Amino acid sequence: MQLTRQILTTGGLILAAVLLLAVNVFSMTAFTSTRLDLTENRLYTLTNGTRNILAGLEEPISLTLFLSREQATRLPGISGYAQRVKELLQEYAREADGRIRLRIVDPEPFSEEEDRAVGHGLRGLPMGDGDNVMYFGLVGTSSTDAQEVIPFFSPSREEFLEHDITKLVYQLTDPVQKVVGLMTGLPMDGASPLPGRPGGRPWVIVQQLRQLFDLQTIDPTVAVIPDDVDVLMIVHPVDMGDNTLYAIDQFVLRGGRALVFVDPNAESGAGPAAMMMGGGMPTGSNLEKLFEQWGIGMAADKVAADIRYAERVRYSRDSRQAVAEYPVWINLQPEVFNSDDIVTAELGNLFFATPGALEDKGHDGISVVPLVTTSENAMLYDAAQVRFVEDPTALLRQYQARSEPLLLAARVTGKVTTAFPQGAPAHEKDGTEEQAPSAEDEQGAGGAPPHLAVSEQDINVIVVADSDLLSDGFWVQEQNLLGTRIALPTAANGDFVINALESLVGSNDLISVRSRGRFSRPFTRVAEIEQNAELRFRQKEQELLTRLQETEDKLLQLEQGKRADQALMLSEAQQQEIEQFRQEKVRIRKDLREVRRQLREDIDRLESWTKFVNIGLLPLLIGVGGVLAGVGSGRRRRRDVRGEQDTGSVQHGE
Repeated sequence: MQLTRQILTTGGLILAAVLLLAVNVFSMTAFTSTRLDLTENRLYTLTNGTRNILAGLEEPISLTLFLSREQATRLPGISGYAQRVKELLQEYAREADGRIRLRIVDPEPFSEEEDRAVGHGLRGLPMGDGDNVMYFGLVGTSSTDAQEVIPFFSPSREEFLEHDITKLVYQLTDPVQKVVGLMTGLPMDGASPLPGRPGGRPWVIVQQLRQLFDLQTIDPTVAVIPDDVDVLMIVHPVDMGDNTLYAIDQFVLRGGRALVFVDPNAESGAGPAAMMMGGGMPTGSNLEKLFEQWGIGMAADKVAADIRYAERVRYSRDSRQAVAEYPVWINLQPEVFNSDDIVTAELGNLFFATPGALEDKGHDGISVVPLVTTSENAMLYDAAQVRFVEDPTALLRQYQARSEPLLLAARVTGKVTTAFPQGAPAHEKDGTEEQAPSAEDEQGAGGAPPHLAVSEQDINVIVVADSDLLSDGFWVQEQNLLGTRIALPTAANGDFVINALESLVGSNDLISVRSRGRFSRPFTRVAEIEQNAELRFRQKEQELLTRLQETEDKLLQLEQGKRADQALMLSEAQQQEIEQFRQEKVRIRKDLREVRRQLREDIDRLESWTKFVNIGLLPLLIGVGGVLAGVGSGRRRRRDVRGEQDTGSVQHGE
C-alpha cells in the first residue's frame, strides 16, 4: 500500500513537470501575440487612435531605431527608457501586421551605421569620454521615400512617447504640407493697416509658420472657407459680419479645426510701449455668437491680471523713471499650464498682455479643457481702467485677489449645434440685403456645402483670450548680426502657437493619443526623506555661515581697537574668540555629519524594508501557506486512515 502511494506520488511529480514544460512550449508558440498589460497607465497597450492609424496603412513603412547599446547601459536613466522604446516599437510592428518593418541598429563609433545616423539628422549625446557619442533616435521612411525623424528620445517627453511615434507614422502616410488659413485684421503679414502707407516686416510668428505649414491669408469678410484649409487660425476678429461668422460656424461643424485668438484689449496695433503709456487706441474682439454654441464665453470688457506673475515695467513719474509691477502683463510659468496636453506639456514661460478671461458655460456634451490659467491670486479689471493707464501703481492699489484661477486658453471638444438655426444669413450686396439661396440651390449650383445644424463629429477648437502674445514686442528680441536680423525668443509664445496648430492638423486618431504617464516610478518617499534632510543640512550650513560672519565682525572690531605697534600681535580676547569659534565650528561640522548619517540610515532602512517586502515577504507568505496546506492535507489523510482502520475493526468484530 505504502509503495503504491510512493509510486503514484513520484509519477505525479514527473507528470506535473512534463505538463509544465509542455504548457510553456505550447504557450510560446500558440500565444506569441497575446499580451497582458498590468501597468497602472497601460503603458504597453496602444490606444485606439494609434490602432486606427496603423490599420489604415496602405503602403509599408520602415522604422529604424538607432540605439547605442553600450553607452545606454552606462546611463541608468536611459537604459530602462530605451528598453521601453524598443518594446513599444515592437508592439507597433505586431499591430501593423507586416506593414511596418522594424530594424534596431547599434551605431558603433566610426562605423557606417554612425555615418547613417548622422546623415539622417540624429543628434548624438556626448558621453564625456573622448569620441564616444550615444545615439537614441528613430528614422522612418515610406515607400515613396518620404522621411521623418525623431532626433533623440528624450526622457523628458516620456509621457508623449506614443504620440511622437504615432505622429511620425501618420506624417509618413500623409506627407503633404498642411494648409493653415490665417484670418486677421492685424498687420501680421507686414501689410500696412493704413492705405498708402508702407508696410513693415511680417511678424516673427508668421515667418515661423510659413516654414512649417502652407500658410494662406483669408479675407476676414469671406462667406465660405476654402475646402483645402485644414486649420483656420483666427486672430483678433473685430466686428465680423454674419456671413463670415456663418462660414466659420459651418467650417467647424464640418470637422474643420480652429485656433482662435480673441482679446478684450488688443495692444498689438500700437505697440507695447505706446499702449502702456496710453498712446494707442486698443479695440476688443470676440466671437460671442459662436462661443455660445461652443460652450465657452469671454467678458468683452474685463481684463485678467495676476500679481504673482506680473511683469516689472519702467514708467515716468514726476519726470523720473520708476519701476513697478504691471499686473495686466503676465509672464506665466509652467506650473499653471496643463501638463497632460501636448500643446502645453513642455513649454517654458508664456507672456500674455491685457488678456481676457474665458468661461466654461457647462454645456452638456461639450468638454472645455484648460490649457493655460492664472494663479489663484488673479483678478479682473474693467478694460477702461487699463486702456490709458500711465501709472501702474494705480492698478496695484486697486488689486484684490480672487480665490480661484482665471482661464486664459482652453481646448473645446464635443458635439455642438449651429449658431444659425435658420440657415445662411442674407448676403449683403451694394448696400442692400439679398436673400441667401437655399441649401438645395447651393448644392445643385456647386456653391457652398449644404447647411449643417449639428456638427458631423466632435469639434476640436482651441481658444486663447489674448492676441497680443503673437506680437513681436511681447516675446522676441531682435538683434542685428552682420546685417542679418536674428529673433531671440524671450518667451515660448511661438512654440505654443506651433504646438497648437500641429495638434489640430492631425487626424482625430492622432489627437486622441494623449499623455500615457511615465514608465519610471521614482521612490517619492526616498525623495521626501532626502529633501527634509537637505533642508536641515542647509539650515545648519546657513547657521555656520552666519556665525562665521559674526565672528569676523567681532575680530575686526578688536583689531580696530589695538595700537599700531601691536598690529601683528593677537590680544587675549582675540585668542579666546578664535578658540571659541574653532570649537563652535567643530561642533557644527559634527552636527552636519550626524544629519548626513541620519539621512543615510533613513534611506537604508526604507530600502531594506522595501527589499524585504518585495523579495522576502511574498515568498515567505507563499512558503508558509504551502506548509500550512501540507500540514492540513496530512492531517486529513491521517484522519482518513484512522477512519478506515476503525471501519475495518468493526467489520472484523462482526
